[in-house]
Amino acid sequence: MTAPPHLVVFTGSGISAESGIKTFRASDGLWEDHPVEEVATPGGWRRDPQRVLEFYNLRREQIRKAKPNAAHKALAALEKDGFRVSVVTQNIDDLHERAGSRDVLHLHGEILKARSTVDVRLRYPLPKGGIALGDICDKGSQLRPDVVWFGESVPLFEDACELVSQADFLLVVGTSLAVMPAASLLSYIDLDTPCALVDPDADALTPPGVLAINTTAGEGVPALVNQWRKQGNLMLP
Repeated sequence: MTAPPHLVVFTGSGISAESGIKTFRASDGLWEDHPVEEVATPGGWRRDPQRVLEFYNLRREQIRKAKPNAAHKALAALEKDGFRVSVVTQNIDDLHERAGSRDVLHLHGEILKARSTVDVRLRYPLPKGGIALGDICDKGSQLRPDVVWFGESVPLFEDACELVSQADFLLVVGTSLAVMPAASLLSYIDLDTPCALVDPDADALTPPGVLAINTTAGEGVPALVNQWRKQGNLMLP
């Protein structure tokens, strides 16, 4: 039996922005008017854990209210049609999962989970509410957001590299390909594996050998998916 075509999708903040989730703006070093070093670094956590918890509690509520957009839904529909779809995302929201995608690897963690500050294996879902000072893990240590901050290692990077190396087609959506180590994922695809980038600034962002599709995720991804569903394969015209 022939294996189903395997699409690996690498998504960044651009896909979530179309659902109303604000992105980190590298040009001014702010994330929703907060200096990144104060709310998204180990040093910021040490200096003022209360501020960090409040920041992520607010973002958690924003994400719970957001809804998957056409791009998220299109990828889930392709999976339902029998394609193998693996999503590697830099995003900490759960919009891919809520759209119906079942194979999602969160490189930078998940905001709807908390984890121990002494044992990274201890993770706890947050179906509602947030994290407060005094909330502790099973080992008695303060809980923190289960996200990868600037300056921390990316523990799932090797898993992401393995997925990318297995792809029949790599689709990059809504990322500047500027944040390391995630940006180096493209170097792990086979030389003959087709790759496309969907982004309004794709011409400026796309490295050699990658097809630039200059449009939003909400327009470009459904168009590609509809084509693949009709063709039954991952070939471009």
